[in-house]
Amino acid sequence: MTLFNGIRPFYIHGRTSFVFATTHLLVILVFLVLALTFLIILPGIRGKGRLYSFCRITLSLFVGVVIVVVNFTGDWESGYATVVTPYKAFSNETIAARVGLHVGLEGINVTLTGLPKNQLNETIDYNENFLWRFTMNYDQQYSRGLDRGLPHPIMYIAEKFHSRGPCLVLGQYRFSGHYTTAMMWVAFCAWIITNVLFCMSTIVYGGYMVLVTSTFMIFGVIAFATTQNLPKCAIQFGATTLTTSLSSSFWLTLATALLCFILGVIVITMDHCRPDKLKTFFMLDGDSDDDAEMNSGLINQSFTDDYRDVLYLNSMKDGFKNKDFVVHT
Repeated sequence: MTLFNGIRPFYIHGRTSFVFATTHLLVILVFLVLALTFLIILPGIRGKGRLYSFCRITLSLFVGVVIVVVNFTGDWESGYATVVTPYKAFSNETIAARVGLHVGLEGINVTLTGLPKNQLNETIDYNENFLWRFTMNYDQQYSRGLDRGLPHPIMYIAEKFHSRGPCLVLGQYRFSGHYTTAMMWVAFCAWIITNVLFCMSTIVYGGYMVLVTSTFMIFGVIAFATTQNLPKCAIQFGATTLTTSLSSSFWLTLATALLCFILGVIVITMDHCRPDKLKTFFMLDGDSDDDAEMNSGLINQSFTDDYRDVLYLNSMKDGFKNKDFVVHT
């Protein structure tokens, strides 16, 4: 690093992954292994049951992975801006860069990428997290960022979320993030119960639990959306303003919640109107085409065997009667 007035202001530090980290990849990998396991056993299912099982497994795993992963993503709210800004504090040297702010349930992620990346004899490519978990204090992380000498644009944005910052939005974002996380984990528990009920004969209760899953996901989405009612905090870089809006994780969660709601309504409606078709879809009727054909064959074979036994017994009785008649005469 270059010296600034005899002081080395920037320190080597580990980069933080943006949006997807090791935790996200681990969760996705677990669900992919489950999906692969179910796909391996699909060829052993005969008839239309193979297609029905594929649809159920795909939808269930999709909902499950969305519920878990969005708890760790950092793009519930995001925004970008291309700016010309001072790079270091107490310096008039400016850079052209793309600044990004990404708000998650556990903190914010600030990115700074130079345009081009190599400017002022340095590689400008930063990706920093400032978290507000129960075990982490946001203000302390902000202070550590100052000690590490992070670039001025990053610290300027991070200051907006400081508990004593000019915007005073940390409390609302932290409360909304914790509440949304709690709702999503309750939805995940409801999702597990849903899958258990769908494996039993109580399909309609599984439909009710799908609605419960959808309800808690919607509660979580509403909880985070309350941050949009806060007074807009101006993040100004000269004539350019960095604005944020609800992003991919928010809309994906909302879409998944609506999908669960539709599926729950369909299951409950089918249970009242066409319960036989519903049981066939969940393979709980025991009367699929292949099984019916097999059962028909077994019944015919059993009837034939019983008929032969009856004929044999009748012939034996007739023989005994004739023998007694001959001996008596």
